[in-house]
Amino acid sequence: MQFRFVAVLVAVTAATAGESVAQGSPPGASRDLAATCAGCHGTRGASQGAIPTLAGMESQAMVSRMQAFKAGTRPGTVMPQLAKGYTDRQIESIAAWYGAQRAQK
Repeated sequence: MQFRFVAVLVAVTAATAGESVAQGSPPGASRDLAATCAGCHGTRGASQGAIPTLAGMESQAMVSRMQAFKAGTRPGTVMPQLAKGYTDRQIESIAAWYGAQRAQK
């Protein structure tokens, strides 16, 4: 039940934040979109568990993975559903933001 709530919350937040990015990327828009990932991937993408860390990931690698989730060619639990809610531009924005973060050691 909690997992569904988190998934719905993330999807709604992504959809709402996406409108601002589509209108010209105001300051903080990439960070706001990336914040929707924090519930599972950790603050600033520094996961503390089995879920992959996103901080410091090469942007193109993240874009490729997200596009594969979106297309249904990469298996996952919640990511295929969530990825379908992002535009290509939003995925690129999120990937660039996480790529600029420093991975925690």
